[in-house]
Amino acid sequence: MNRTLWTLQIIWGFFFSVNGFGKIVWVNNALWEQAQKQVPWFSAVGQDLLIFIGVCEFLGGIGLILPAMTGVKPKLTAFAGVGLTTVMVLAAAFHVVRGEYGFVIVNVGLGSVPAFIAYGRLVVRPIESAAINASRVMKAAAVFTVFLALDLAPVLYRYRLTRSH
Repeated sequence: MNRTLWTLQIIWGFFFSVNGFGKIVWVNNALWEQAQKQVPWFSAVGQDLLIFIGVCEFLGGIGLILPAMTGVKPKLTAFAGVGLTTVMVLAAAFHVVRGEYGFVIVNVGLGSVPAFIAYGRLVVRPIESAAINASRVMKAAAVFTVFLALDLAPVLYRYRLTRSH
């Protein structure tokens, strides 16, 4: 069970951090205009709300991994799972209202895994808290840096494409 939880935490953590970071950069109007052309329902939500959702997804994705990995406040991993599940439930409700039922299936799928992680880390296989030390801080900084680099790569590519057109 512990391996399953870790595998899901890493995959979903990476997915949500990349997806969220991609929304955060929509603060750039050129990228926002491009995003609206690619996904028509974005204009129904608005730029500011989607950026906020991006921040929630980015932090939730990081939260699925870092607290558990470092042992510093590991219950935050479960809370990140609850938060991401909430974001997906709200997204599903949005799509139901708009009659976009295909998206609801995706939202339920994406939201069920963080719910499973939350349950697993709170009840089934909780991670014990550990004292903060230099090794844990360095590990957290390294993981965060890797995530940030991986999150930046597709955004920089997309931005470069936008600037060249």
